[in-house]
Amino acid sequence: MEDEQILTLYWQRDSRAIEASREKYGPYCLAVARGILADGRDCEECVSDTWLHAWQAIPPHRPAVLRMFLAKITRRLSFNRWKANTAQKRGGGQVTLALEELAECLAEETSVEDTVIARELAESVGRFVRSLPQREGDVFTRRYFFTEAIPDIARRYGLTANHTTVLLSRTRQKLRQHLEEEGYLP
Repeated sequence: MEDEQILTLYWQRDSRAIEASREKYGPYCLAVARGILADGRDCEECVSDTWLHAWQAIPPHRPAVLRMFLAKITRRLSFNRWKANTAQKRGGGQVTLALEELAECLAEETSVEDTVIARELAESVGRFVRSLPQREGDVFTRRYFFTEAIPDIARRYGLTANHTTVLLSRTRQKLRQHLEEEGYLP
């Protein structure tokens, strides 16, 4: 079923929209969750919750790209589950590594003002990623949106792990410069 047909079912409040979403995007959303969570049951629960959240959000929201809309929901739910699972124990894993790598691009202290401008910052980062060359933007997104492991990204793009690490480092430097130019960093 095409995305427009699925969205029409959501707008008509037809429960077949959930089944169509699950059928078309279930494996994709599961892959997003697996990039963040280690436990298979947690992944499956987050994906199941994705359908409920989509049902609640459509309408009034009509996403331009259903696949990314569902991925964002799954990602948010997975990060929330990850935070809950690691609230008392801080461990390694791809999520921790990815967040530590991005920390160098952000200001060290968070203020109320930072919280208020978070949406604008997210839009600025989105503009930055869209301005990158295709491969560089894809590698950055795979690492920091989907939290894929560096060796997996390297394999996908025919790069060495070291080349991928260098590419990500340079892209983070560009992001930091972009954020400085936009006034988000001192």
